Amino acid sequence: MGIDVTEPGDGEVTLVFSLGAARSLADPAAAFADARRWSRHVGIVANEADAVAEFARSYGVDNDYALTSWDKWGTLADVRDESDAPRRVFVGTTRADERVATDTGYEFLTVDEAAEKADWTLTEPGTPGGTTRSGSGGRLARLRRALREALSRFR
Repeated sequence: MGIDVTEPGDGEVTLVFSLGAARSLADPAAAFADARRWSRHVGIVANEADAVAEFARSYGVDNDYALTSWDKWGTLADVRDESDAPRRVFVGTTRADERVATDTGYEFLTVDEAAEKADWTLTEPGTPGGTTRSGSGGRLARLRRALREALSRFR
């Protein structure tokens, strides 16, 4: 179903992605369409409103949040005040995102956690639209395998 939502369309969640988290999605349009089935509001926030607008336009994503000159902090506070959903979740990629979420009254999930719960596919870092994390290719995947193999020799 979604991020710990039990009934489709119950709309108990306001879901906000950092721009970095949205960029990590292999298919942002599909992930947002899926999230809209079980969320009251879905959108992207970042300190750069123009970058969010460009991303939304490029990937065909509808952003439910007004793009203003606010930073993430101000935008999340505005969304929190305007949303009547009982649960607010901020999906991010960094410790700074986690701090913003905590300080503005949101639950925080890393994009990896959210993708796992919602069954979304992610791209490898630094490969927009390229190799997915579920695939076996990519430099990061090869590096992880090599590191795992090297560490297993010490056990």
